[in-house]
Amino acid sequence: MDLAIVATICGVIALGAISPGPSFIMVAQTALSSTPARGRTAALGVGAASLIFSVAATLGLGAVMLYAEWLFIVLKIAGGGYLVYLGIRMWLAAGTERPHGHVTPQGGRRTFATALLTQLSNPKAIIVYSSVFASVLPREPSLTLLIAVPLATTLVETAWYLIVATLLSRTRPQHVYERWTKAIDRIAGAALGGLGTYFAIDGIRTVAR
Repeated sequence: MDLAIVATICGVIALGAISPGPSFIMVAQTALSSTPARGRTAALGVGAASLIFSVAATLGLGAVMLYAEWLFIVLKIAGGGYLVYLGIRMWLAAGTERPHGHVTPQGGRRTFATALLTQLSNPKAIIVYSSVFASVLPREPSLTLLIAVPLATTLVETAWYLIVATLLSRTRPQHVYERWTKAIDRIAGAALGGLGTYFAIDGIRTVAR
């Protein structure tokens, strides 16, 4: 029974991770524009955010988020604003020289933190984790389930983004990126900013109703 619950939750989380969103854009752009190590660091940042979501949802905070609409609206507006900020930064930095070769600890930490905050500010991720955990987990889950679910979902999401980072860090995608650096960066920045704007406006509209 516990195994079926873990498999169901992991399946939904995997589908959510595969569908393009802010975290995918951030990891993909980092992998293309920087070193393989920094791309993997971004993937680990998203994975860390997934662990936070999983633990919170397992402890019941996901259900609270579903019923405390005002809290979700606040997070949606704030998260949208952060994504707009990231999009503007990416747009303004389009075409600038990228760090290749050795990655400094400071740069790695900044990449990790940016990826972590990008995932945490993603309303889609909040909805997915909150809804699936609240609906699939039993009322009184076993200790094994409480430990297995966060670990399994974190592994699934981290593995997917490590695959993305590894594939896009290869020579051919890097060469394509080097040829179209400014266009790719601006498309990525516009996509992040557009998603952030949509999330923020949708949250504001909910308040105004």
